[in-house]
Order: sequence, then structure tokens, then C-alpha cells
Amino acid sequence: MAKRYGMWSYTVGAAAARTGDEMSGPALLLAGFAVTGSAATGSALLAAVTASAALGGPLLGVLLDRSARPGRLLTGALAGYAAALAVIVLCLGPLPLPVILLIAACAGLAAPALAGGWTAQLPRVVPAARLPRATALDAMTFNLAGLTGPALAGVVAGLAGARVAVVASIALICLALPAARTLPPSRDHPRRARSTTSIGTDLAAGFRAVFRTPPLARATVASMSSCVGQGILVAYSPLLGEQVFGSAAHGTILLSVVAGSALTTNALLARRPHAVRPDTVMWCSALILAIAFLLASTGRPMLLIAAMLLAGIGEGPQLTALFAIRHREAPDRLRGRIFTTGASLKITAFALGAALTGPLTTHAHPIPLYAATTFEVLAALTFAHLRRPRPAAHVRSRPTPSLPAPAPTPTRPDQPDPRTHATPVRREPPEPATATEAQPPT
Repeated sequence: MAKRYGMWSYTVGAAAARTGDEMSGPALLLAGFAVTGSAATGSALLAAVTASAALGGPLLGVLLDRSARPGRLLTGALAGYAAALAVIVLCLGPLPLPVILLIAACAGLAAPALAGGWTAQLPRVVPAARLPRATALDAMTFNLAGLTGPALAGVVAGLAGARVAVVASIALICLALPAARTLPPSRDHPRRARSTTSIGTDLAAGFRAVFRTPPLARATVASMSSCVGQGILVAYSPLLGEQVFGSAAHGTILLSVVAGSALTTNALLARRPHAVRPDTVMWCSALILAIAFLLASTGRPMLLIAAMLLAGIGEGPQLTALFAIRHREAPDRLRGRIFTTGASLKITAFALGAALTGPLTTHAHPIPLYAATTFEVLAALTFAHLRRPRPAAHVRSRPTPSLPAPAPTPTRPDQPDPRTHATPVRREPPEPATATEAQPPT
């Protein structure tokens, strides 16, 4: 099965599902803005879809680790996600906004299936020797999705309306269902050993693995902080496009510039996947993103385009490095939980950035971009701080209890005092000590 299901099938299915997901976010932003006339509605929809991933991701990871055929479970999650998006596009307007936000939150429960759930199956598709290159290619599907998804959302919304853009994203997700269903089974298929622990215990084990493994912990925390800044950029892109280029749809095309730059950078790095350590890439990419957001805050068209290109240079390798660290540190029995838990935490951080964008837009133009810059700097500083080796617990040395001093014994001038020796003097009774043996040890 693993031989028949090659990297090509994996890549095509992942690219289709992730393109539909990347398209659905900007499409929901444009749909909310078109129906209500408020940018806050679109950002609230995006935040609702992504916020509930904190609950759905860890639970999905437990089920994937327990499942003999994780592909079938991923198929159900993708189908549920597509169905929830269809309900949103049909009911947006007729139903009250709180009800729509609740449906969007239900859709977000399955969102980690498109990210961490699929990536966790990669070691079953390729051998270990090809995993670094396959990881770079897997990250490129995210970049390709980020490149084509927002652009398709802007083009379709401009030609046929924002609701049709959401429908097109649903169709792309459905195209990935056959590839998800035929993913290779677990290694102990056909009958996987039943877990003797409860789901709650398995959930706790996944979180412990993420936050008690130092490389995983610092990569997760840094990526979460960076995702807050990226969420601000995505949610702010329609207004940024309207302010700089005169059209909200142009803002979504700016996201395609970011994704195109990230795709190109990852394609170059895929040729030499071991050129730079992933831990180094993590903090350097956050600083590059911070510089890009500062450039974007100038509001000048050429500098804005340059900023989006620079943001892609930071964003693409960061994702590849994060996947490489997870594959390197995750044990096989916890792989699904680690990937989906990490994905859910990133999505939740992204949702926090999207939710913060609404209140921040009530202030001056550069304020959201300044906030995004702050979160990227925090990501780099956090990774650098957690990377330092922790000092051992300080134990105050206790003085050795003093013993009664022995009675002084007469010694020759050329013989050291036995009380000052680090080790006791070994006596050799068979032979008398020579003059050389009587000298102090050197």
C-alpha cells in the first residue's frame, strides 16, 4: 500500500485540501464584508473558524494515533469541514450573526486535519532517508495553497461574488477526499492494539510531549507568537489593499505575493534541506517577518510589495523548519497528537491575531502592523530564551562535618603531612619505602 501510495498522491491531495482552506479564509472575509458592510464581521468569521481548533486538534490527534486507518478519519474530518462551510455560505445573512459564528466554530474543530493531521502521516508515505526532502515538499503545498488560494478568492469574488468564492473553496476541499481516504494504514495494520488508557490520559500525554520536550516546546511557543502576527496581516489585508491600492480584493492578492515568495524560497531550500539547522531558521525567520511588517507600515505601494516578498522569505522556511523539528523529536506513538496539537495551537494563535485586528483597525493605519511586528520580535526572543541551556537546580553545598583532628605525628621535612593528602597513603608492607617513594606525589 505504501508503495502504491506515493509522494505524488500525497502532494496532490494535500495541495488541493490546503488550497481550499487558504481560499476559504479570504472568501469568508470578503463574504462577511459584502453582506454586512463591516470588516469586523469578516474578521469575526475567520476568528471563529480558527479559534475552535484548540479543541479539535488534540482530540483528532488522539483518534489518529489510535486508528488503524487514519486516512478514513481524515476523510471524515475534511467532509465535515466542507459541509460546515456550505452551511455558513447558505445561512450568512438570513440567520443572526451569533448563530453563524457558532457554525463557524464547529467547522474549525476539523481544521487541523488539513494541516497537522495530514503531515503526521508523511513518515508512512516515504522512507526515513527521504523524509527531510519530503518535509520541504510538504511545506511547499502550504505555500502553493497560500499563493493560489487568496488569489482565487479575490478573482472569483470579483467575477461572481464572495459567496461563490466560498463555494469554490468547498469544491477544492472535496477534491482531496479520495487522496485522504487512501492514505497508508498504520504500521501494525490490520488490527491495531487497543489503547488501555482513556482519551483524557492520551490528550494529556500529547500536551506533555509538546511542552516538556525542550526543542518542541520552544518551536511551538515561537511559532504561536509568530502566527499571531501573521493572523493580523491576513485579517488586515483587505483594508490594507483598499487603503494603498483602492480595492479590498487587491489586499487578498498581496497574500499571494507572500505565498509566492515563500514557495520560491522553500523550493530553493528543498535542493539542500540540510544547509541550515531548523532551530536557526526558526528565530531568524521571525526577525525577517518583523522587518517586513515594518516596511509594510509605510503605506507606499512599492515598499508594500517588497514587504510582502520579504515576509514570504521568512514565512516559508519557518514552516519547513517547524515540521523538521516535529519529525525529528516526535515519537511514532505520539506523532499524530504532536502534529495536530501543534497545528491547533498555531491556528488558535492565528485566530487571536485575526480577532485583534478588528479593534486595532479603529486606531491609526499602521497600528495593526506595529502589533504584528511586536509579536514577531517576541517570537524570536522567546525562542532564543528557551534555547539557552537551563542551569541545574541550585543546591547549596553543605559543609562536610568536621571530625576530631588526629594527634599530630612527627614527620620529616621531605615527607608531606598525611592530613593534607587528597587520598590516603597506601602502605606497602613487603618492601621498605625508598627515598623516591617518600617524595610528594606530582
